[in-house]
Amino acid sequence: MTPAPSQLPAHDKASIRVDLQLVANQIKQDSRVLDVGCGDGMLLAYLRDFKQVDGRGLELSMARVSSAVREGLAVIQGDLEADLKHYPADAFDYVILSQTLQATRNPKEVLEGLLRLGTHAVVSFPNFGHWKVRLALLLTGRMPATPTLPDSWYSTENIHLCTIKDFLSLVNELGVTIEAGFALNSSGQKRSYNATSWLANLFSEQALFVLRR
Repeated sequence: MTPAPSQLPAHDKASIRVDLQLVANQIKQDSRVLDVGCGDGMLLAYLRDFKQVDGRGLELSMARVSSAVREGLAVIQGDLEADLKHYPADAFDYVILSQTLQATRNPKEVLEGLLRLGTHAVVSFPNFGHWKVRLALLLTGRMPATPTLPDSWYSTENIHLCTIKDFLSLVNELGVTIEAGFALNSSGQKRSYNATSWLANLFSEQALFVLRR
């Protein structure tokens, strides 16, 4: 039963980011979930309170881990590329990687790891193929800055930026099934077209995919 407004937890539907709400919409009730790079646990808390998932989190920042643990969440500190291999295969129904793939050293191995652990992987990332990024690079000859890619080239954590077309090519190489693909604007709201369309690679600032092995 949904709690009354006065009894809502700290991470309620009104406070969750738009893109995270879209991620939550893909998760079935009572699922086993691992949120990789879960931050302060906002999404996990929502899934626990509104979808009754058995949720776990992995986060690099100890400060964010502490914040999540104070919310009563099962979150541990760790590096996804070093620590995912310690989880048993098929341990989860969904493994979530939100806005983190581009910051990994080996995105291909990371995707393979997500789908080893879970039946489904829910992955989102900024689209480096957006027309404003292309135009800025063409006109200025410098790495562009956008709302979804705000940092300078020398201070960004993003070391493997990709376009939606690049991601689709990798998914095809891995033989992975795309169950759903959402083209998003810079605020995380859905566009009217699918993320697998040519429009998405040109006009979407970011994308979200639900993958199944």
